[in-house]
Amino acid sequence: MNGEAVVEGEVFRKYTPEERMEKVDKICVMARSSPLINFSCIKEADIGLSMGIQGTEVAKESSDIIILDDNFASVATVLRWGRCVYNNIQKFIQFQLTVNVAALVINFVAAVSAGEVPLTAVQLLWVNLIMDTLGALALATEQPTRELMEKPPVGRTEPLISNIMWRNILAQALYQIAVLLTLQFRGESIFGVSEKVKNTLIFNTFVLCQVFNEFNARKLEKKNVFKGLHKNKLFLGIIGMTIILQVVMVEFLKKFADTERLNWGQWGACIGIAAASWPIGWVVKGIPVSDKPFLSYLKWAGMTEEM
Repeated sequence: MNGEAVVEGEVFRKYTPEERMEKVDKICVMARSSPLINFSCIKEADIGLSMGIQGTEVAKESSDIIILDDNFASVATVLRWGRCVYNNIQKFIQFQLTVNVAALVINFVAAVSAGEVPLTAVQLLWVNLIMDTLGALALATEQPTRELMEKPPVGRTEPLISNIMWRNILAQALYQIAVLLTLQFRGESIFGVSEKVKNTLIFNTFVLCQVFNEFNARKLEKKNVFKGLHKNKLFLGIIGMTIILQVVMVEFLKKFADTERLNWGQWGACIGIAAASWPIGWVVKGIPVSDKPFLSYLKWAGMTEEM
């Protein structure tokens, strides 16, 4: 802390408005200040806090968060839940981008090379329905953990999709693309099945990959994705519901979903391929990433080409 980390309002008043704004950036704590100075400092702060009972009306109107019980310890609870919400949003974005990237590339490559797509419109609609709705519920209901408070604060200009997320997205999406395109072009000979059964295998494997990857999305950085899983009953319930609905879709709604029934061996193959996302995620999370935002490299490359 520098010498101006703590400033009293009486001392602060001697500065001109322009000088006050320069001093604001260096202040950590300020006491005995007037409503006007409170207003200026709270407005300039990244997050302005005020007391709900003893705080002035000016402070309340200009602050972002009002502590209703005037207990400063509540700030820690606010920070913990705020970081939890932000972290849960990142988890869902990572999960959703993996689904969309894999589905887009698989259908695009298959359409260009073979003139047909393995995932039909109804199947993609089904994937979006269970992954957008149920996936969002599963990942958005994670409770705050103590480790969230050990991380440094996130800057207001930092990208929502971090380099860690890009690393996880690319690893899982590339694996799914490689496996499903192999099934698309070699699935009939590998399993000795008809084209319709092959397409069902692709659809089933794709959905199960997302189910297993949902566990990976619970922890963006930690390798142990099962830590605290027993405390989130809703997550486990949603995973179970997703699997049941997928079984119904494949085995009993053949005409609606354009699928064929699979035998036990084919189901085992689908589950085995999808489960491989767990060790892949474990290995990938050990790969270090740069602190520099991923998209900044693209901007730098574009500027180099213009020059």
